[in-house]
Amino acid sequence: MTAAALAPLLAPPAFKWLALVLGLILGSFYTACVHRYLVGQSIVTPPSHCPVCNHRLAWWENIPLFSYILLRGKCSACKTPYGVRYLLIEALSGAWACALAITHGASAAFLVHMTIGGILIVAAFIDLDSYILPDRLTLGGAILAFCGSVLLLGLPLQESLIGAAAGAGLFLLLQRGYRLARGVEGLGTGDIKLMLLLGAWLGWPALPFVILVGALGGIVGGLFAMRSQPGKGLQAAVPFGPFLALGGMLYILVGDTFWAWYLN
Repeated sequence: MTAAALAPLLAPPAFKWLALVLGLILGSFYTACVHRYLVGQSIVTPPSHCPVCNHRLAWWENIPLFSYILLRGKCSACKTPYGVRYLLIEALSGAWACALAITHGASAAFLVHMTIGGILIVAAFIDLDSYILPDRLTLGGAILAFCGSVLLLGLPLQESLIGAAAGAGLFLLLQRGYRLARGVEGLGTGDIKLMLLLGAWLGWPALPFVILVGALGGIVGGLFAMRSQPGKGLQAAVPFGPFLALGGMLYILVGDTFWAWYLN
């Protein structure tokens, strides 16, 4: 396809819809990545299938959002519910892509933020289920974030390096301090590595916003955790990674607007 033929698709009115479709398709891939990591399967083989009866999914059962709604969230063969995670990931990925298309258009920023956002979505949903943030996502993502932001988007090198060091260093101090004070782990090492990624991606000025959103989200998540884990009270386990990831993604979309409002 020639550049002239692509131009209408990359124009603002059409590109947001193209981005939405791309986001939904990628969201379907993200659901597979999350599920297969959790069950220890390769993301390449076997082909898409029901995790209970191994029914191989037909093409019409793999259409993002539509297939889930059409099948009412159940396998067409054994009728086992798939769970709402599939729907949430696909919808979130589509919304992220559409929002980026509106705020950044067809640009290098769109590609960089789509890539890092996809990594964060997969990492967040793995963390929600297993309380694990895989190194291949956090550390690999940190390298991609640094290269994309500095080399492609023009984020100052010093700003990215300080962001990575300050984000990871602060959370390392919090982890060690909590361990000394309480004698138990209160913050996972995966969260430290995630802050390395977020700092490299966004730079140090974004850290207060990211941590604020993460903290507020953690409070809400903690309330739900206490209800779902009776008897544990404040000791209820809460994955912090998803809320930090949310803070980073929100900063890309509304961070500048937030600081302009706050400072004025």
